Formats: sequence, C-alpha cells, structure tokens
Amino acid sequence: MTAPREMYLEIRNLHVYYGNIHALHGVNVDVGKGEIVCVVGVNGAGKSTLMWAIAGVLPIAQGAVLLNGARLPAAPHEIVNLGISLVPERRRLFSALSVRENLIMGAMRRKDKEGIESDMERCFSLYPVLKERLSQRAGTLSGGEQQMLAISRALMSRPMALLLDEPSLGLAPLVVESLFATILKIRDEGVTILLVEQNALQALEISDRGYVLQTGEIATSAPSAELIENPLIRKAYLGEDA
Repeated sequence: MTAPREMYLEIRNLHVYYGNIHALHGVNVDVGKGEIVCVVGVNGAGKSTLMWAIAGVLPIAQGAVLLNGARLPAAPHEIVNLGISLVPERRRLFSALSVRENLIMGAMRRKDKEGIESDMERCFSLYPVLKERLSQRAGTLSGGEQQMLAISRALMSRPMALLLDEPSLGLAPLVVESLFATILKIRDEGVTILLVEQNALQALEISDRGYVLQTGEIATSAPSAELIENPLIRKAYLGEDA
C-alpha cells in the first residue's frame, strides 16, 4: 500500500481574472513534498496565470494557495521568504547585468555572504558554463545559457519549492534534454517542483503526477505514467492518434 503524500503546496479553488476575463476557474492542484508535478496544456490554457498567481504577482479573486497547510501571504517578496521561487516564462533576466550580478539579485533578501558564495558554487556544479560566463552580460548568453541562469537565480534564494514556467520554450532538443535532467537533480537535492510545460511528453516523463489544464480548468489529473498511456491525452497533447 502506497504511503500518503505529505502535502507541501496546495492550490485550492483558485479563481483569477485579467480585467473582465475569467482566466482560472476553480483550479485545484496538490504538490507533495519532494515531488515533481507538472501542469500541461496548450497556449492560452492558463498555465502561466497559475504560476504568477501562486508567486503573488497576480491577485487571487477567490480560493487560496497553502504552503505546509498555511495560507500564503499576498506580497511576492514574502512568498519568496517562505521558500517559493518562480522561474518565469522567457527567463526575464536582467539582461544588462552580468551573470554574477543576476545570481546576486536572486539572493538579494539574504545576508549570509558565505552561504551566498556557497550556493553560487552549487549553481556552477549544475551548470559549469555559468562559471565561465561569470562577467558576461546576461543578454549576450545563448537561449540555453539564459535558462540555466534563470533557474540558478531562483535557486539562490534557497527555495523549498521551485515553480518552473515553460523552461523548454525556444530551446534546441539537446538543450531541453539536458535541462530536464538537471530538474531531476534539483528535485533529488530536496526541492519540490511544480512545472508547467507545452512539451507534454518530456514533462510527464520526469514528473510524478500531472494535471491537464484546459481553458482555465483542470480537465483531468493522474500519475504521469497513466497520462502518458491515456489515448485521449496522447492524441491531444503528444501528437499521436488515439
């Protein structure tokens, strides 16, 4: 008998609006401690909206996000302080700043200088190329290197939960393969991960469980292996005939 999951991040009945547009309709997602959970869906399904709402960037009209059973505050910086970091879609780096300066920005709420330097070395162990590019402006990096830097910047806050919004977007297949392998390493270091992706197959392959988001609502959820074998999911999201 499988032991019950220890819930770490819980999204409960989430409703989010863009002006008069009802973007999320009562979304429920559970992320167990130490899991990788993915949310897949087409463009416009509401995946990024979900991530921005969890991170406190978008206001929640109804519902709640719970961390270890306690409701998250509304301010993004307070959410970061509690151990949640977002890697946004399209990286959103400080392009005029160096690689090192971007990493320091990720640790801006920390005061432990030695710990910051230690965590920077941890990022270099994940992505050695960043150490070679330390003084290079972030805007001059390749797309893959920028994504490595965006993930590393988020890790500099020492998150317990990492939100990854479309990390494979615009990257070459070999870079994507390496990126997903690193996500597994980050999970193995004790970080809980919520991943949203259009690249449904690769996201499901590295995830414990998955949710399918359609036009702001959860259409179905199941262990990832079951979603991969579901003929309707394969036809709609994996490009195969049912």
